Amino acid sequence: MKKYSLLLVALLVVCVGCAPSVQKTAEPSALQNVIVMFGDGMGVGQIEISRLFEYGKEENLFLQSLPHVALVQTYSANNFVTDSAAAGTALATGYKTDNKMVGVTSDGTPVDSIIDWCRKDGKKTGIISTNTVYDATPASYSVSAESRYSSAKMALQLLDSNIDVILGGGAKYFGPKKQEGVDLVEKFKEKGYAFAADKDELMAVEGSEKLLGLFHSSYMNYQQDKEEYESKEPSLYEMTAKAIELLSQSEKGFFLMSEGARIDHASHAADFPGVWKEMIDFDAAVKHAVEWAEQDGNTLVLVLADHETMSFGAAEAMDIEALKQIQVSPEYMAVKMEKAESGTAFIPSSVKAIFNEYANIELTDEEVAAFNDRIVDKEENKMYYEYKIGWEVGSIIAEKYHAAVMSTGSRKLSDTGGHTGNMVPLFAYGVGAERFEGVLDNTDVPKILRELLGY
Repeated sequence: MKKYSLLLVALLVVCVGCAPSVQKTAEPSALQNVIVMFGDGMGVGQIEISRLFEYGKEENLFLQSLPHVALVQTYSANNFVTDSAAAGTALATGYKTDNKMVGVTSDGTPVDSIIDWCRKDGKKTGIISTNTVYDATPASYSVSAESRYSSAKMALQLLDSNIDVILGGGAKYFGPKKQEGVDLVEKFKEKGYAFAADKDELMAVEGSEKLLGLFHSSYMNYQQDKEEYESKEPSLYEMTAKAIELLSQSEKGFFLMSEGARIDHASHAADFPGVWKEMIDFDAAVKHAVEWAEQDGNTLVLVLADHETMSFGAAEAMDIEALKQIQVSPEYMAVKMEKAESGTAFIPSSVKAIFNEYANIELTDEEVAAFNDRIVDKEENKMYYEYKIGWEVGSIIAEKYHAAVMSTGSRKLSDTGGHTGNMVPLFAYGVGAERFEGVLDNTDVPKILRELLGY
C-alpha cells in the first residue's frame, strides 16, 4: 500500500507542472473577478515604516486589516534571491525561472500566465504599473522574453496580447524610433483602444472596452517628485479605480494586476520617506479594490509582493521626524547636482548645497569625496546613471538619520541591486481568500487561483 501511495504522490507532483488546456470544472466557481495588487519590493519592513510615518505606532495601514494572511517564499530557479522577472513569472504562471527571464521557463519555453487563462475563458483583463507597462512584473502576466530588458520586443508583444486595459509608463518604446518606424500607439487605436496620456484624459474615458494609457516616457514619477516636475500623471489609486470601472462591465468577470512599482525603486535608494509616500498611494488603491470587492461579492483581492528590497527595518534610533521633512527623492537630488569638468564627479560645493537644502544634512569634505568615489563605474570610467547615484544619496541620508537598511557595499555586490531572499507577506480578501494562509511558495499563488476559478 505504501508503494502505491508514493506512486500517487509522484504522479500528483508531475501533474502540477503540466500545462492543461483551459476548461471549466463541473462545478462553476463563485469567483468571477480577481484583483492582484503588487507592492513591488514590499516586505514587512516597508509596511512598518509606512505605518509609523503615516499614523504612528497605534494605527495600521488599510491592507493590514485584510482577514487572511500568508508568508510567501520568493527564490528563483537559479538563485535564492530573486529578481522581479523571475518572481513575477512564478506568481503569474506557476513556473520557476531564472533571474532576468520573463514568462518563460529556464530553458526559454514560453508558458501561459493566469491572464492568458482568464482571457481564453472570456474574462476581461488588465495590467497597471507605475513602472513601464512592459517592466518585469506586468510583463510576466502579458508577454514572454528570455531577457527582461527586451523592451521594444515586449512592447510589441503587448499589441498582440489583447489585454483590455494597459496603464502605466514606458511611452518611449511605443514610438517609431524604437519600433522600426511603426507607431504602436496608432496600432492600438486601430484595434479599438482608447488612449490617454495624462490624468485628465484617463478620467475622461467612459464606456470604452479597451484602453491604453501611457503617462511617462519611462517609469512614472515618484509621489515625492510630482510637484517638483509639475506632473500630470494619475496616481496608482486613480489608475486602479478607472481599470475596475471599465473591466467590471464584463459579464464574464475580469482579472486585473495593479503594481505599485516605485516602492521597490525607493527601497533600492534606501529612501524611507519615498517608500512611505509610495506605500500610502498603494494602500489607497488597495482600499478602493477591497471596498469594490465587498460590494460586488464575487471578487478576490490579493495584496502581495514579488520580493523584499534592501532589508528595511524600523530601528529604534531612526529619526522619523527628520526623514518626514524630506520632500523629494534621492534621484531628484542627484539630478540637481552640478557635474565637474571631468564628467566623473560632482562639484563638492554643489553636493554639499543639495544635501543641505533637501535633506538638512551638512557633509564634510571627506564625505563628499567618498560619495564622488562611489558614483563612478571604475571599469567604464564614467558616472553611473542618475537613479544609481540616487541610491548612494539615499544611503547617506539613511545613515545620517539612523534608518536601518542594507549597506551600500552589500547592495553593490548584489546582482539584483539589493533584493533579499526574505519571505514576503500576502493579504487576501473575498471569495476564496481563506485558501491563502500559512507559508506558501510563490508558484502556489497562480495554482490556487486556477483552482478557485474552476479551470
